[in-house]
Amino acid sequence: MRADRVLAYGATAGLLGDLLLGDPRRGHPVAAFGRAAGSVERLLWRDHRGWGALHTTVCAGGALGAAALASRALRHSPAASVALTAATTWAVLGGTSLGREARAVGSALEAGDLDVARERLPHLCGRDPQALDGPGIARAVVESVAENTSDAVVGALVWGAVGGVPGLVGFRAVNTLDAMVGHKSAKYRRYGWASARLDDVAGWPGARLTAALGVVAGGDPRGALRAWRADASKHPSPNAGPVEASFAGALGVRLGGTLSYGGRVEHRPVLNTEGRTIEVGDIERAVRLSRRVGALALGASVAGRLGAAALRRRTRRRGGAS
Repeated sequence: MRADRVLAYGATAGLLGDLLLGDPRRGHPVAAFGRAAGSVERLLWRDHRGWGALHTTVCAGGALGAAALASRALRHSPAASVALTAATTWAVLGGTSLGREARAVGSALEAGDLDVARERLPHLCGRDPQALDGPGIARAVVESVAENTSDAVVGALVWGAVGGVPGLVGFRAVNTLDAMVGHKSAKYRRYGWASARLDDVAGWPGARLTAALGVVAGGDPRGALRAWRADASKHPSPNAGPVEASFAGALGVRLGGTLSYGGRVEHRPVLNTEGRTIEVGDIERAVRLSRRVGALALGASVAGRLGAAALRRRTRRRGGAS
């Protein structure tokens, strides 16, 4: 079986597995990688970019190498290759868990229970929940759903289309390292620099595809495209900006504004200034938009892999004929 078909069957099965099963409660491979990366950090940490770059290389390179070896070992067995691709896709995707956590916060807000909503919010993002009221929590959830649609679904599928199982694993490793050490705290400002920059590079194509699919899948394509063009560059993150702006326009709401991370207050520009104030019901709308974007991303990634393979075969035939 050709590699492009392995990706098509395996990634589809993996996405269905995520939709049906979500993340496992225990023994998640990504959590195991995080524990291993934490152990490496305890050995290597210095307040220095070079040591942080070594940490990134050891952890991401190790995960990528292990995935490449596994793929190579199974390359002569189509069934095993499809199974490995499916299992890896299921392990690295997090769309179902993302939607589940977002809806849990939304249900608490609808019930008027701010304490529970604040308790659940850290499952989605690193903001200070005690500093947020109901609308602030709803905005944080929608922004997190938008950004993580790219990080936890689309970006992985894009790199899976490019590099198969190693691409899937490598992207998730880089994204996990960024979440662990890539933030601008005093401890990680230098040590996490390499992980943060590598995540910016790895996340670039998935973020643009997520934003484009948000335009296609949302309820207001013109609004999503307008917000993306007008406001994405105002966001401090080169990848979160396009995604959050596109989702804001597609949902017809305003995102951005003042927020707090670890006691540090940030004043971010408003995305989609023509939108309305966000409401609790927009959380469910954002989750549904995320699901549609994920399904379209699977189709786009598989189509891209099949199309690239067909083009290579056609080029080889023409070269042989000449």
